Formats: sequence, C-alpha cells, structure tokens
Amino acid sequence: MLMIRPLIRANDNRKHAAHVVVFFIFIVANAGGSLTPLGDPPLFLGFLAGVDFFWTLGHVLPQTLFLVVALLAIFYVTDSYYYRKEGVLPKDPTPDSRGLRFEGQGNMLLLVAVMGLVLVSGSWHPGIAWQVAGTEIGLPQLLRDLALVGVTLLSLKLTPKQVHEHNHFSWGPMVEVAKLFAGIFATIVPVLAMLKAGPHGAFAPVVALATDAHGQPIPAMYFWASGALSSFLDNAPTYLVFFNLAGGDPKVLMTTLAPVLAAVSAGSVFMGANSYIGNAPNLMVKAVAEHRGLKMPSFFGYMAWSGAVLIPLFIVMTFLFF
Repeated sequence: MLMIRPLIRANDNRKHAAHVVVFFIFIVANAGGSLTPLGDPPLFLGFLAGVDFFWTLGHVLPQTLFLVVALLAIFYVTDSYYYRKEGVLPKDPTPDSRGLRFEGQGNMLLLVAVMGLVLVSGSWHPGIAWQVAGTEIGLPQLLRDLALVGVTLLSLKLTPKQVHEHNHFSWGPMVEVAKLFAGIFATIVPVLAMLKAGPHGAFAPVVALATDAHGQPIPAMYFWASGALSSFLDNAPTYLVFFNLAGGDPKVLMTTLAPVLAAVSAGSVFMGANSYIGNAPNLMVKAVAEHRGLKMPSFFGYMAWSGAVLIPLFIVMTFLFF
C-alpha cells in the first residue's frame, strides 16, 4: 500500500497503466502477504487461533515463490507489449525529482509500533474478555485497537502537511472501501453460518467434496473451496471457517494435517485476488488509482484479468503442490 502512489506517479505519462495496478493487486496486495500473519488478515486470524508465527513461512514459501515469479514474468511480457505499442507521452506530468528522498521518517517508527501491537495481541492471553452483542472481545484485542487509533492520530499530527499533499493523500478511498465492506460483512453472516454448519448445512455438498471416502480432508479441494469463497466473501472470515472445518486444532493442523492448513492458507490469500472484494486492499488500491485519475477495469473487467492470469496458475499449483 505504501508503494501504490509512487508506482502510479512513475507511470502517469503512459496511455495504458491500468495493467500495472492490476498486477500490483495480484502480487503486492495478495501474494506478497502470504508468508506471515503481518502480511494478510487470514493468516493473522490463524495466528490468533494458535498457528505459529513462522509456520506459514515454512510451508507456503514454495507456492508463494512460484506464484510471484510467474506473475512477474507475465507482467514483464504484458508491460513490454504495452510499452512498445504506445511509448510514453512526450511530457511527464510529474517529472522525477533529483535523487531519492524520504519524508515523514517518524512514520517508520509508528509502523514498527503497529507491527508490535499486532504481535502482542496475538501472543498475549490474559484470559480477560467481554461479550458485546454476542461477540467476545478480549482485552488484548481491545487495547490493540485503541492503540492503533492512537498511532493513527499521532501519525496525522506528526506528518507534515506537504507530505500528504505530495502523495495526493485523501480520505475518499478509505471511506469508499469502509462503506462497501460494512455491507459485505453485514450480508456475509448467513453465508458463514451455513458454512459453519458443515455437513448439516446448505453447503454440505462443498464439505463432501473436500473430504475423501475415509472422512479425511483433501488438500486440493480445501485450496479451491477456500479460494473460491474467498474470492467473493472476503478471505479473512472464509479462512477461519475452513480452518474450523478442518478440525480447528492448530497443533494437529500444523503437524498431521499440515498440507490441509497450507492449502487453506494459500487458497484464502492467493485467491483473494480473484475479485475486487476478495481482499480489502484490492478495493483500496483501485480507489487510490481512480482518485489519481487512472481508469481501472470494472468489477467484471478485473475478473477477466484474474481469470486469464491467475486461474491457470492456480491450476498448475494444484498439481505441483496440493
């Protein structure tokens, strides 16, 4: 997310730059966050559920390397084609500045604070919690969220105004994404309830496909089932549903059923890139790009990109890894 504005600026003298943002969503907003709980919300939920912090790094690294390298190669070919076809505009609307500069250095310390808060909230278990509207809110989560709000306010206070202006910062993209995902999370509740019902719910056929004749989970099916639903239902709660569907015991899932947990992790994270609503950063990147005047693909236009680029790679990954 930190690099999307500089990336757009670097390509703002090109006629066709939407593909650059599309691949940014594929690689940075999704595949690049597949190795630790700090990288993507589904893995953070797994961390909160008891999965070791570096477990994903040790078990999903080969899949991540394959996907990222393949996407970079496809991007190089695609970008080279557009560059040769169109060239660049004779006048750069935002000329490059001399040398490299980094402004707002204090925010780096705040980023470290954010990572620390996330890690502490997942590793500290004081056993203190409250029930709010049927949802359990633990003390670590409450303190983390309050501290994150404080870090945000501190960043706004300390960051010079001209830094925000140079980055074309605006609350518009965040407000847009917040409204949309509020609607998604409100309407996702019955779907998640049906998934949690397992073989006794409306999604019983999906559960049946994901298990073999002996009742054991099939990694490849968990990869596709978690990924398909993550494409449209937001990947974080979908990950948690399939995590629990596979037994929900982190010790068993990290050892005996490690291939299943790897499949759920990879499917939820990677296939969150299949649509704009599969992962919140997808929409955020899209909104930032459009705010900068870049015409992005429509919802189905984006899915045409993901269908042509990602789905074939996921099929190959199924045979290679699951």
